[in-house]
Amino acid sequence: MNVAYFDTSALLKQYVTEIGSAWVRTYLAQSASLAVFMSSLTTVEATCAFARRLRDGTLTPKLHATVARAFDYDVTHKYSLLDVMPLTLETARRLATQHPLRAYDAVQLATAWLLNQDLANSGEARLAFICADDRLVAIAQAEGLRTDNPNHHP
Repeated sequence: MNVAYFDTSALLKQYVTEIGSAWVRTYLAQSASLAVFMSSLTTVEATCAFARRLRDGTLTPKLHATVARAFDYDVTHKYSLLDVMPLTLETARRLATQHPLRAYDAVQLATAWLLNQDLANSGEARLAFICADDRLVAIAQAEGLRTDNPNHHP
């Protein structure tokens, strides 16, 4: 089974059309052979991103409601949420000390890094860290994660 960790910047492309959306939608469509993980914080980040698009007019109220419903459905039925635990915060602090990270990026990366460690320790395949932020992708690579950026697949 393939394992992917989606940060918010990449996951949003499933719901809002932008560069890389077609790639994300195709990638996520392989649901039978793909386990998708994300931080529970992604639910907050995505909700904020959808609300911002509603406020700036890039989403109509009707489309916003549709997107929010689809996201909520997928969170409940398709994605595995990982809680932010004390070890996650400790790892995020270590990463933030070593790399120029914003707070949520540090938590996203720490969550993925810890999941990857768990997979490796149990003999499972490494995860793919899917992120649409080149800076965060470079840091993830420096931390030994396999990565992909949907923006590089227009």
